Amino acid sequence: MRREACKLNKIGRGGLTYYRNEVWADLRHGIFTRRGGVSHSPWRSLNMGASIGDDPDAVKENHSRVYQALDVDGDRAASCWLVHSVDTLVVSEGFGRNGNLQKADAIITNQLNTPLVMRYADCVPLLLYDRAKQAIGLGHAGWRGAVKGMASNMVRMMQKTYGSQALEIEVVIGPAISRRNYRVGEEVVRQAEAYFGDDAGVIWRDPAGGAAHLDLWRANRLDLERSGVRNIKSLDICTYENTDDFFSHRRENGVTGRFAVVISL
Repeated sequence: MRREACKLNKIGRGGLTYYRNEVWADLRHGIFTRRGGVSHSPWRSLNMGASIGDDPDAVKENHSRVYQALDVDGDRAASCWLVHSVDTLVVSEGFGRNGNLQKADAIITNQLNTPLVMRYADCVPLLLYDRAKQAIGLGHAGWRGAVKGMASNMVRMMQKTYGSQALEIEVVIGPAISRRNYRVGEEVVRQAEAYFGDDAGVIWRDPAGGAAHLDLWRANRLDLERSGVRNIKSLDICTYENTDDFFSHRRENGVTGRFAVVISL
């Protein structure tokens, strides 16, 4: 499987740190670390999750800092209520904002000045951009989404909604839990092999004991490539191994924050 060298710049601005794709200069976007916010432990410090026990005022301030760092309009930010599905919502002018969230795990838009924002802590961020049609997408793919085709569904929705061509869609796969740290049960193995095939390499067995591990980066890349996407970059930072910079649900035993990914035309 072909891999393109990742060319994401690490930016520091306003006390925040984030990564951006250097070839997307016409987009305002960022994959933010957990640094630079106001939340206290265990959500320290740039937590964007509003439903996990953190002080709502702290979360609101964190959102404000993220939007200010990218110079986007937070009042127009669009998101969704993450439910580990493959559903993709189309963000139009009438799309609910400011806490009025619909259930889904991906959003797409061609609206200018409409930041798409999501929250992560081990699951895979998927950032999509079609230059030709001036459309973007943002997805959230954990194991359930990956084995049901979250990535390919986003591509199909962009094709259906905006007339996108798969070869015109550029994708960045963001930080997530790595294969070596993502042990899964046999039910996950069966679902992954049913979707990808048992020779796709998305499941790895530990030679020491045979425990199964799921490769979320490979799974999402393979799903995109099978959809015809070729321009794919991956920021291979393991959230489990880098909790100074990113939240990890598994490493921090489910008591942690959510880091932000934002993309806007």
